[in-house]
Amino acid sequence: MLCILCYFLTACAISTPDNILPVNNFQADRYMGKWYEIARLDHSFEQGLSDVSAHYQLLQNGNVEVINRGYNADKKEWRDITGLAKFLGKSTIGSLKVSFFWPFYGGYHIAQLDKQNYSWAIVIGPSREYLWILAREKTLPPKLLDQLVKKISKLDIDTSKLIWVSQEQPDKEQ
Repeated sequence: MLCILCYFLTACAISTPDNILPVNNFQADRYMGKWYEIARLDHSFEQGLSDVSAHYQLLQNGNVEVINRGYNADKKEWRDITGLAKFLGKSTIGSLKVSFFWPFYGGYHIAQLDKQNYSWAIVIGPSREYLWILAREKTLPPKLLDQLVKKISKLDIDTSKLIWVSQEQPDKEQ
């Protein structure tokens, strides 16, 4: 989920899309750490990137440091960017605004989450045109992926447009 300048210059909205409810009883400390991008809706700011990951770190003031990283195979180089996320309300609701280029913010809404293990999440941006499936591992079992795609479809999002992200590069330290 490499959210870079183009995203925030074109999608500076932070509100939740209509009929999308962010998860409640959210535990920010359990969400922290590394997540791999399994699938996304394609956008120019992520084109050509594989092995995309995000690392979240809870700060003492309750905000979240975000480091997004992806691999550009054409240039044979890693690209990364650091941002700051702030909860839109209570930290027990999975709805934040994220900025990689202050003062521009974009919505980051956790629409679905494995609340037992925090092993996968479905994240939606400020509209249904921004969506990511994230996981703690580089792959998810096919049966689970099928279930997640069905969940996304029920959110009125065209799942035929999902881009499945390759996660074949060795991890780069974050």
